[in-house]
Amino acid sequence: MTRKLIFSLLILLVVGFLISIFIESASQVGNNQGYAPTQPIAFSHKLHAGENEIQCLYCHSGSERSRHAGIPSASICMNCHTNIKQDSEEIQKIKQALEEQKPIQWKKVHRLADFVYFSHEQHVGSGEISCQTCHGPVDKMAIMRQEEDLSMGWCIDCHRKADIVVHGTTDVKKVSDTGGMDCAKCHY
Repeated sequence: MTRKLIFSLLILLVVGFLISIFIESASQVGNNQGYAPTQPIAFSHKLHAGENEIQCLYCHSGSERSRHAGIPSASICMNCHTNIKQDSEEIQKIKQALEEQKPIQWKKVHRLADFVYFSHEQHVGSGEISCQTCHGPVDKMAIMRQEEDLSMGWCIDCHRKADIVVHGTTDVKKVSDTGGMDCAKCHY
């Protein structure tokens, strides 16, 4: 073999290797399945949403009318905790945040890639999809974690299977039949 041929093969191998790394890393963007960060306040969805049956939308009221579900303000927590477990160390952290007028620095658990558009209002409000569809059995989680991988394939699979009621009618169609497979719906 000539040097030129060996060099060309070597370049081809390196380029192929770099392309495979790029494809693998691109397919993992935003896929943080199992991610469960330690939060500044020990909050249990299992206790609140599970045992006490507090509805998701009580704390995450933005879900029905906004792109983001939102993180509840400390004052929402204190709606109950002015009377319940008010001396708890964790509740004292909430009181301190209110007194100092500083937001609690919660760590985001579910994070999509920057090039993905997702609207809670469209799914929860208009689509009437339950929170558990994407977030898993939150009412059983003492520590919040990302249950699903939230990959493009996972979302597309849901769009292929999910039924929606066409606005203003009783007609039921697949999301995929109403433009839900259009790339520009989620990527811009």
